[in-house]
Amino acid sequence: MAKKNKNDVYEEERYTLKKTNPALKTLIYIFLLIWALINLFPIYFMFTFSLKSNDEIFGKNIVGLPKDWLWANYASAMKTGNMGLYFVNSIIVTTLAIAISIIAAMMATYAITRIRWRLSNLTNAFFMLGLTIPLQASIVPVYVVLSKLHWLNRYSTLIVPYSAFALSMAILICTGFMVEIPFDLDEAARIDGCGLWGTFFKIILPLMKPALSTIGVYSYLQCWNEFMFANVFISDSKHRTLPVGIKALSGQHTTDWGPIGAALVIATFPTLFVYIFLSKKIQESFIAGAVKG
Repeated sequence: MAKKNKNDVYEEERYTLKKTNPALKTLIYIFLLIWALINLFPIYFMFTFSLKSNDEIFGKNIVGLPKDWLWANYASAMKTGNMGLYFVNSIIVTTLAIAISIIAAMMATYAITRIRWRLSNLTNAFFMLGLTIPLQASIVPVYVVLSKLHWLNRYSTLIVPYSAFALSMAILICTGFMVEIPFDLDEAARIDGCGLWGTFFKIILPLMKPALSTIGVYSYLQCWNEFMFANVFISDSKHRTLPVGIKALSGQHTTDWGPIGAALVIATFPTLFVYIFLSKKIQESFIAGAVKG
């Protein structure tokens, strides 16, 4: 066996000493605890904010627990503010936009990376141009197109633009995963009698699960929190999403901030719950994407 270099032994011992040093461990735990409290404080503040009156919010009890737990703020947000309807609208728009962007991105990436044709590279470059277009710069032309098509104030008014603007990033993510899949699998599938669609659905798609998770998370955050398109393209209350509905709770002269805090909790906590239950899958997808990149 080869002898270890003295420097290697020293480095190993120094690392072990740091790893097992009780004082260092204590400092690390204290730092992590403080960091966790800093990150959890906005969630705590939002939740307690939603259960207070205006008097407590503005001066009397800003940070502390509510003296009177006003759960009626949630009832007010759901009934008077129509947060229940807006919540359902956000779920419908977000779910369909994610599904469309995933299906379109998978098929487009499969055609670009796995099928040999002359304009594949040019097509991929065309899709990547979408990453350079700011969302704000497209509001007027998209509004004009939707208006000409009489497509305003519908669910599809938001679903189609959300899917389109998520497509470029989704294709970029899918490309990083799909190019790593060996082409021998395609050839073996064709020998076994699989056609183009069979190869895509039975061979390629099951291997792209990490990419599906990554695209789903990216599209969810983009669609669930989007405000500008939803505010400009939707003028009736029937199809409003949560961000626009929360804005509508603010009055012109007086504002009851408790129901607004309740609406913020309704809009924010689903994202936290999704991450809590899917955190392992989300982390695996991002790690897999980093390795393949």
